[in-house]
Amino acid sequence: MSARPVALVTGSARGIGRAAALALAEHGYDVAVNYSVSQAAAQQVADEVRNRGVSAVLVGADVAEDAAITRMADVIGDTFGRLDALVNNAGVTIDVPAADLDAVTADDWDKIFAVNVRGTFQVTRACLPLLRQAASPAVVNVASITGLRPGPQPLPYSASKAAVVNLTRSLAGALGPAVRVNAVAPGWMEGDWMRARLGDNYDRLMDRRARMTPLRRCVTADDVAATIVSLITSNPFITGETIVIDGGLTSRIA
Repeated sequence: MSARPVALVTGSARGIGRAAALALAEHGYDVAVNYSVSQAAAQQVADEVRNRGVSAVLVGADVAEDAAITRMADVIGDTFGRLDALVNNAGVTIDVPAADLDAVTADDWDKIFAVNVRGTFQVTRACLPLLRQAASPAVVNVASITGLRPGPQPLPYSASKAAVVNLTRSLAGALGPAVRVNAVAPGWMEGDWMRARLGDNYDRLMDRRARMTPLRRCVTADDVAATIVSLITSNPFITGETIVIDGGLTSRIA
């Protein structure tokens, strides 16, 4: 069994997942780096984790596939013998305007919910036997500000993140007092994810959002990772909550 605490971060090849994996490594966690398709990028993250003096295992698994998740949990158990923290970060979306309902197919809707919602549930369920053996286990789900209020994102994505918010609270009630479950809801965030959504409008719209934000910048993956680590390593009496990370944008005085 590993002498260090162990964390699984799903979808940790890039973005929030990568930042969370590295932040947890900085805090002394061995990390299971999960990916679905981006093996090379995930391998680089695993190498960066090891460069921080802890251990990493690379685990490929689509979180929408229950059998693959079960195998992932088995690999973590066989490799480390423990699991102290789970970050459900894996997520997908589509490039469809929020107002364009006709452009959303049934397959789009089902895929987004399969990964973002059912995947969060399935990974948590598969990891529970290991989590329940930990001294102070914690789960953090990655939601979105669009799960709390309407936004410009595609409707199935926003609806899926609202479901993650509800699932977080429901899991907290079901798994307490043994396991704490919380969520983070990033706001307008810098990086490749938003760049892919906004295209040529990225710089203009990001600058506009930054000027509208009380802290005068947009959220970064490192900001989100810092909150994830805080929810895992401290805040022992917080569970069932969704922490908004938006620099105060949604509380701004009009």
